Amino acid sequence: MSFESPTSQTDSLPLGANAPLVPSEPVDLSATAPATQQDINRLRRLLWVFSLLLALLIAPSIAEKIQYRLVRGEEQAKFDVAREHLQELNLMQLNDASRLLAHAVGPSVVHLRTHLGHGTGQGSGVIVDAAGYIVTNYHVVEGVPSLEVQLSDGRRGPASVIGSDPLVDVAVLKTELDNLQAAEWGDSDKLDVGEWVWALGSPFGFQKSITFGILSAKERRGIPTERSSVYQEFLQTDAAVNPGNSGGPLVNFEGKIIGINTAIYGPSYQGISFSIPSTIARASYEEIRKVGHVARGYLGVGPSKVSDRVAEILGLEKDQGVFVMRIQPDTPAADAGIRLGDVILTWDGIEFSDPTLLSRTIAAAPVGSRVPVEIARQGRNGTERKTVTVTVATRPMDESL
Repeated sequence: MSFESPTSQTDSLPLGANAPLVPSEPVDLSATAPATQQDINRLRRLLWVFSLLLALLIAPSIAEKIQYRLVRGEEQAKFDVAREHLQELNLMQLNDASRLLAHAVGPSVVHLRTHLGHGTGQGSGVIVDAAGYIVTNYHVVEGVPSLEVQLSDGRRGPASVIGSDPLVDVAVLKTELDNLQAAEWGDSDKLDVGEWVWALGSPFGFQKSITFGILSAKERRGIPTERSSVYQEFLQTDAAVNPGNSGGPLVNFEGKIIGINTAIYGPSYQGISFSIPSTIARASYEEIRKVGHVARGYLGVGPSKVSDRVAEILGLEKDQGVFVMRIQPDTPAADAGIRLGDVILTWDGIEFSDPTLLSRTIAAAPVGSRVPVEIARQGRNGTERKTVTVTVATRPMDESL
């Protein structure tokens, strides 16, 4: 019996399809083909794209954090400065000034109730003389047979209209109530745009109301109101004024009357309100106190702005002169030879281009005075300039200039 080893049996197998392939040398698995330049460029592009995507994802967050820190730093700096300087400022003085002003002027402001037929109205006024004289708007008391005033202390009593100036919307009342506190007149001509102002009155019937703002503009002319006239000129403010405030005072930081509230822009307050300057309101008040009405000089023309076309035809500068758009017969203007379509260049040697300013100047001229007036008109041979002399008359109650 004999045995064969497996090794010997395997070695004796012939080479063929079923024979395993045995390399003659061991395989080095770490060996790879060398990288080409194309592979390197592709890798660089991939890295660049990856970096860009990463930046797009991270950049907003980083920018937001940077922006936040900048804003936060700025706000913190403002906060620190504000807290530091607030300790130095005494803002309570400003608060007290407004509060004391309301107490100082409030007793001079009255609430008006008017009775006309079956209806009633309301408005405001301001006491300007402790003897009982009150200034308000003409439109508040127009056609009213009786009215009642109510003081800040609650007392009530009748008042009568002693005179009015419809052309500037001023009326003067008289009450027999005693122990009155009169407000003091200020000078509206000395006001500067931007100054603080306070409006007092009874908006919508809410008595003893006060609002605060600044003087937005001066010398507003040509504002369309219910009683527009060539004499009107207004102060514009952003102090809240509403129906019922009409006739109440507009005061400065001294508590002095620098205007009489008279109109708003639109049906209710929209940030724009108008007041009659104290220089105009006071002049009307003093004239009414003397004679019961306001006597004005009269020329007898309807003035307007000179259009660019008229200026071109007459060879005038832009905004030079005042155009005569209407002329009444048998008036100082007609008697002096002024015609429809003329342009008034000067009045008593003073140049004018604003119809309101010319109107006020004519109104202030003494009745009976003789005034030289330079005019320009279109003649047969072109523009003619001449000077005529007018004799100022008294303005009829139903005329404007």
